[in-house]
Amino acid sequence: MIGTRIAGGLLTVGLVATVTGCASTAEPATSKASVAAAKPITAEAPVATAVPKPPSETLTPLITQALPNIKGKTFTSAVLTLPPAAHPAPHRHGSAFVYAYVLEGTVRSQVAGEPVRTFHQGENWVEQPGAHHQLTENPSQTEPAKLLVVFVSNTGEELKVDDPSS
Repeated sequence: MIGTRIAGGLLTVGLVATVTGCASTAEPATSKASVAAAKPITAEAPVATAVPKPPSETLTPLITQALPNIKGKTFTSAVLTLPPAAHPAPHRHGSAFVYAYVLEGTVRSQVAGEPVRTFHQGENWVEQPGAHHQLTENPSQTEPAKLLVVFVSNTGEELKVDDPSS
């Protein structure tokens, strides 16, 4: 039993030494080129930390239907869920006409050329085709927000295209 504990302890010490990158202080002299090519990871090396990504929206389609009386146009309705503190990227909805109705919570929104507006449950707005949606956010840190969103778009067109990253 004691032998097992000692062996387990030695295994743990060996594992810790390997993981932390303990290196001998008596290293042979090497050229700058070989040092640059073989940079050992040591306990002093900077460690990358994960930056938490802000929560993003979820678009859940309810119905998508080609409009029978308007060739090349499609009607899509969906529920957009914004978790607390969600701040989706600026985007466009192509050539779609967009109608949004707040089902739950609060949403701040801004379309290019218009002021920032805050919409509460029961309020709604429209976005014209080609509009640049510069701001969408759920200002609440604790409550989700939900929207009913209706798109009348060109058949096959993406409903949301995020701005390219700067």
